[in-house]
Amino acid sequence: MRRRVDQWVPALHRGDAIGDSALLMRDALRSWGFVSDIYAYNQDPGVSAVPFQHWREGDADDIVLFHYALISPMNDAFAKTASRRVLQYHNITPPHFFASWDKEIYKILAQGRQGLAALGPVTTLALGDSEFNRAELQSQGFEKTGVLPIALDFRRYSKPANAALKRRLADSRTNILFVGRIAPNKRHDNLLRVLAYFKKNISSAVRLLAVGKHPRRETGVGAPIEAHYLDALTRLYSDLGVEPQDVVFTDGVPHEDLLAYYESAHVFVSMSEHEGFGVPLVEAMLKQVPIVALSGTAVGETLGEAGLQFARPDIVEFAEAAALLSKPGRARETILRGQKRRVQDFATETTLGKLRDLVSQL
Repeated sequence: MRRRVDQWVPALHRGDAIGDSALLMRDALRSWGFVSDIYAYNQDPGVSAVPFQHWREGDADDIVLFHYALISPMNDAFAKTASRRVLQYHNITPPHFFASWDKEIYKILAQGRQGLAALGPVTTLALGDSEFNRAELQSQGFEKTGVLPIALDFRRYSKPANAALKRRLADSRTNILFVGRIAPNKRHDNLLRVLAYFKKNISSAVRLLAVGKHPRRETGVGAPIEAHYLDALTRLYSDLGVEPQDVVFTDGVPHEDLLAYYESAHVFVSMSEHEGFGVPLVEAMLKQVPIVALSGTAVGETLGEAGLQFARPDIVEFAEAAALLSKPGRARETILRGQKRRVQDFATETTLGKLRDLVSQL
């Protein structure tokens, strides 16, 4: 009988880094001769996962790989299964970032961190998708730990981009890009400050492309969220003297639009204060967009020696660096060469090879 490797994902969304990684891993596991399915509570239409209520216990030699990013009823089921238990931790944003913005999310994040610690004694192997995440697992009492990066399908990034969108963005403006959900830890407020400095002191022909899902407007019980982060950002850029045409907050976008934003960007700027891995950093390297980034949490680890990294969020330094790297020249070419070397460490076959080695050793 063939060995099973079941992946558990509480919510499987197409275009989400965790969901896309799980789908890529499932296909690889099947190609290696394993029986492998993804089990989810919620999934997007057209995504081929099995409803979690249909999961059945396997043999003791089978593996359950639980993708952990929030607490869910899967926590209790994971603790009870007789299979070999592998947890891949995709990081939980520290709750304090949401204390002033969304009390319900604050509570959910706090519960997620509590639920993570409770799984330490029952987990066979705990994997962080970065060393930063692995160290957090170790601090939470997980004994056997390792690192398995998020699996990215590099082939998807060579597909055609939205040509009409590229044409609209191909004007005289310098396009500063950041990709990531609109959330307090991502520090879009500092990106707006960089934009304002750039516009006032370097060139008025500049635009910030903030590509990422907007924060919700209502709580889970339908109550409006009064202190809304995106509204606060809108007020801020008005106070900074930035015009609406200088900023694009996209909300979620299809893949062809995401590619268009990368291909239209002159520089990628990240001032995020908390990242567990940083998929957009890998995407920017792959799409040959020079990166300026705050180096804390997992950012410095993901970039390695690549990109232009700063240890503190100095607005002037970031703006001047963005201006330098947005133009053709030796500095830009040097950064792009380093990024081209670094991104190969996250190649699809490299990450899936690590997965195969880990599974074979269990």
